[in-house]
Amino acid sequence: MRVFNFSAGPAVLPEQVLQSAAEEMLDWHGSGMSVMEMSHRGKEFISIANKAETDLRTLLEIPETYKVLFLQGGAMAENAAIPLNLLGSKTTADYINTGEWSKKSIKEAKKYCAVNVAATAEDKNFTYVPLRENWRLNADAAYVHICTNETIGGVEYHWIPDTNGVPLVADMSSHILSRKIDIAKYGVIYGGAQKNIGPAGLTLVVVREDLLGHALSITPSALNWKEQADNDSMLNTPPTYSIYIAGLVFEWLQAQGGVAAMEQKNIAKAALLYDYLDQSGFYQNPITKADRSRMNVPFKLNDESLDEAFLKGAQENGMLQLKGHRSVGGMRASIYNAMPVEGVKALIEYMKEFERKNG
Repeated sequence: MRVFNFSAGPAVLPEQVLQSAAEEMLDWHGSGMSVMEMSHRGKEFISIANKAETDLRTLLEIPETYKVLFLQGGAMAENAAIPLNLLGSKTTADYINTGEWSKKSIKEAKKYCAVNVAATAEDKNFTYVPLRENWRLNADAAYVHICTNETIGGVEYHWIPDTNGVPLVADMSSHILSRKIDIAKYGVIYGGAQKNIGPAGLTLVVVREDLLGHALSITPSALNWKEQADNDSMLNTPPTYSIYIAGLVFEWLQAQGGVAAMEQKNIAKAALLYDYLDQSGFYQNPITKADRSRMNVPFKLNDESLDEAFLKGAQENGMLQLKGHRSVGGMRASIYNAMPVEGVKALIEYMKEFERKNG
């Protein structure tokens, strides 16, 4: 029986994608091979990778002046790759701190440059996005880095900051493809695939071409975006099966009506859950309403002694991975693209019943 999987990542995948992968596991399109067995330089896999990139460009409306890279190492590796590739002759970068993933990015960047934390939400326990007018940007910064959706804290940017011409770099790991974005407003977007794109192992980087070719001499070849771009993301063996599954997800998204249609579904799903939380006196969501994530919804029971009973009951009702991150506690429902509205409705019904029994 398929359950409703609310995991923050690796996360739920569309059932249709899993079925297609299962049907093609032993023989992809009459090749006699599984995609897992293919040479990354063979014509079969090259066609898979090319189609995945084409479909992604269509979904996100990526301009021709941007390179799409299918890499490895997750967003954590890109936290190092970003300063290594973008600093050039500069020595400082601006970072906005909105939570746990922002902090990880800042920690990594400090190994390579002076980091100016231009704004932080730490004063209110990372429950909001600092207003743009309160940012203290450095005019000499090589770039400005933001995490546009904090998976752990449940905070999301619903606007694109003006950085006065300095390249804007965004970690979009947990909400890419969930909403329309204006790629041209960013210098770089990046993210791990294991939340809204596909399985773990694949990392996506979309980088404006004029930002290539400025890597520091110490940059490892595998993290050098120019070298990877020049080799069509195949400087070394890419995560072939993860790219294949991502390609199936891209096809599924197109069949759903594309990113614009998916955004409307995500707005509706999130509204259902937040509306219930707001009217309940039993549960609470701490995030400023204007900055709430559509993808990751943290919530707490007013009586934390009931947490284990809540999670046990949820599992018995076919709803898994609702435990909040250890750094914040409570609960977290990740409702990515592949989570059907029926899953959100089932969760709300369970929450109502739990409240009736324990409130």
